Amino acid sequence: MKLHEYQSKRIFAEYGIPIPRGDVAATPVEAREIAKELGGPVVIKSQVLVGGRGKAGGVKLAKTPDEAEQVAKKILGMDIKGLTVEKVLVDQAADIRDEIYLGVVIDRARQKPVIIASAEGGVEIEEVARVNPEAIIRLPVDIRMGLMDFQARDLAFGLGLKRDHVNQFVRIVKGLYQAFINTDASLAEINPLVVTGEDSLLAVDGKIVLDDNALYRHPDLAELRDKQEETPAEREARAAGLSYVKLDGEIGCMVNGAGLAMATMDIVKHYGGEPANFLDIGGGAKADKVAAALRIILSDPKVKAVLFNIFGGITRCDEVAKGILAALEEVNTNVPMVARLVGTNEEEGRQILAAASFPSASTLGEAAEKVVALAKGA
Repeated sequence: MKLHEYQSKRIFAEYGIPIPRGDVAATPVEAREIAKELGGPVVIKSQVLVGGRGKAGGVKLAKTPDEAEQVAKKILGMDIKGLTVEKVLVDQAADIRDEIYLGVVIDRARQKPVIIASAEGGVEIEEVARVNPEAIIRLPVDIRMGLMDFQARDLAFGLGLKRDHVNQFVRIVKGLYQAFINTDASLAEINPLVVTGEDSLLAVDGKIVLDDNALYRHPDLAELRDKQEETPAEREARAAGLSYVKLDGEIGCMVNGAGLAMATMDIVKHYGGEPANFLDIGGGAKADKVAAALRIILSDPKVKAVLFNIFGGITRCDEVAKGILAALEEVNTNVPMVARLVGTNEEEGRQILAAASFPSASTLGEAAEKVVALAKGA
């Protein structure tokens, strides 16, 4: 779950990270009043959960409150990569002298958080890694010990910060790390952290991505979700407790288990098809959950065929079969389908489908080959 810039920066402020004075506006008039209260030049920044806002015209400078109102009028309602700008952040403009990238991520290979920093801030860190990888510093952190002061100081010196900035940088990087840990984030990022003309450090942009699996521990953060970020299908999947990601292919996939779902998508591609989605119904799925999953898959107009690949353990194959038929009673479709049911109550599940003249396969390879042929009209 992604947080907006203004939401991320407010969390940063709770951990002692200096951020610009500013507030969020939903109308041009509100933007004018915020700019008037701040005094001096302001930056009007679209609040949408995509990158490239500046290149799309969603970030602009305004020197006066009247200009802030006019700029906000142009930005509000803009379409940026398919998302409509409903709010803008009005921040006091900073006198930027230098820019630093600072972020915390999970390194799955090391199985620990890693702080990533670069003196080349203000651009995407992926671009820095591609063009000048030597400019990136990586600092693994022992989760039991936390980030130590000496590590933060070494990082500051590695970035070439002046001695006058080191203590402030130590507070910022430790605050960022603690925000990352306490919110169960998968990413906490300041880009850029700037050195201002007043010779101080300031986080002028921020980003936090939360781990969805930990949101049950943070109901206050879960309430910050921007529903515009999700498609209707993704919202329905979340409400039904399904793991769903829309892709660009033509073969809908319903599978139980994330690893099996990945293998299913791989074998679909192996036989010349393209998966239309990742959808994991999870363990113990009943007929109603299967029906909800099928409705979601069929809501995608690109889907030309559907593959069910169920390995019955906790999930019973007969329940899945009932769910498939129940969904087909609710959704009128002529999209061809193939099912491969193996495991708990597989014979019962196959008998239920056979009685309804529903195509099935005994192996995953056979099922994938059949569904790709059906998607191609064979």
